[in-house]
Amino acid sequence: MTFRQRSTISVPGHIEKMHQKAFGSAVDVVMLDLEDSVPIDAKQAAREQVITTLKNLDIWKCSGISVRVNGVDTPYCFRDVIDVVHAAGVKIDSIVLPKVDYAGNVHFLAHLLEGLEMELGTQNQIAIDASIESAIGLENIVEIARAPRVRSLIFGIADYSASIGARLSSISGHGENEEEIYPGHRWNFVMSKIAQTAKAHNLLAIDSPYGHFKDLEGLDSSARIACALGFDGKWAIHPSQIETINRVFSPTQEEIDRAKLIIDVARTSAGKGAFAVDGRMVDRATLRLAQKLVDSITL
Repeated sequence: MTFRQRSTISVPGHIEKMHQKAFGSAVDVVMLDLEDSVPIDAKQAAREQVITTLKNLDIWKCSGISVRVNGVDTPYCFRDVIDVVHAAGVKIDSIVLPKVDYAGNVHFLAHLLEGLEMELGTQNQIAIDASIESAIGLENIVEIARAPRVRSLIFGIADYSASIGARLSSISGHGENEEEIYPGHRWNFVMSKIAQTAKAHNLLAIDSPYGHFKDLEGLDSSARIACALGFDGKWAIHPSQIETINRVFSPTQEEIDRAKLIIDVARTSAGKGAFAVDGRMVDRATLRLAQKLVDSITL
C-alpha cells in the first residue's frame, strides 16, 4: 500500500551522493533543495547538480519529485525556476516555494510556470507547495491556499518560531524539547490552522521536519501529534527517519479492518441515520471517516 505524501525527504541540491541515496529509499517524495541547505556560494552549483540528477538518475520509481527553490525575495528564485523547469520540468511534480507571506508570492510562481509550460509545450502542470513560515504567512493563509496550483501547505517551524520571537529551545530549532518549555503542545494552534485551511481547500497539510534525526522516539511522538491534528505527512532530513514517518502516517491493519467493518455494516443498514457496530452506535459522520481512510489506500 502506498500513500500520496506520508514522507518527504529534503536533500541538499549540491550533494550528488545524497541524491542517489534518497531516490533509492522508501520515501514517498524526494525534494531536491536549492534553498536553506545550500550555502550562498554553492547556489549555482546546486542548480546545475539538480538538473543533472533529474536528467540522468532513474527516478521514476519514486512516488513524487519536488524542487525547493529560493524565496521570491532573493536574487535566486526566478533563475532556479527557469533553469530547472526548462531543463527537466517534465520530471518535476511540484515546486516547493519557501517563506510564503502573501498570495502574490504564489501568483508570481504560477505565472512563471505557466509561461515556461507554454514555451515548452508540456502537458503536465507543475504544482506548488507553499511553506508557511511566518506570522504574516499564517495571517494570510486563506488567500495563499486559494492561489493557483497550490497542492499543499507546509509548516516551517524554525522560521515561524523566529518570526514570532519564540526562544530557541534546541540545537536544530525543529520540534525538539517541546515538553520541557511549554505545558501542552506549543504549536497546536498554528498546526491546527494550517491543517484546517488545507482541508477546507482540498489541499495536503505537511508537517516540518524533526531536527534530531537520531531520536526516533521523539520523531515518532512528533509525527503522531501531527497525524492527530490532521496532517497528511511530514518532512524528513535523514533516511533513517523515513520508516518511522511512513509507519505513523499509514493506518494500521486494525484501523483498516475497523473502517471496512463500519462500511460493510452501513451497507446493510441503508436508510438508518445511526446504526450499531460491535455494540457501539455510529452515525454518518463516523462512516465518512471510515470511507476516507479506505479511500486513502492504494492497493
